[in-house]
Amino acid sequence: MEDLFSCAPPVAPSLEAERWIEHLFSARAAINGQVVRRKARDVERIVGWPRFRQELRRRGYSAVRNSAQVVVFCNAQPVIPI
Repeated sequence: MEDLFSCAPPVAPSLEAERWIEHLFSARAAINGQVVRRKARDVERIVGWPRFRQELRRRGYSAVRNSAQVVVFCNAQPVIPI
């Protein structure tokens, strides 16, 4: 399946990427089941969309992208557009 989120080539696995993911999900808001927001270009540049989506699936979280931002819902509740 084509990666619709990324124009850049896939990012090779790195310690920096794993630290970035750990830092994101260790934020107080993430731990408390709230939302965290990051720049889409950081996701693409540091981690890559495939690895980011893999981590979301592993944790049971969902995320949306709007303009240059990614909002991660750090809980398993459904996201309902309004």
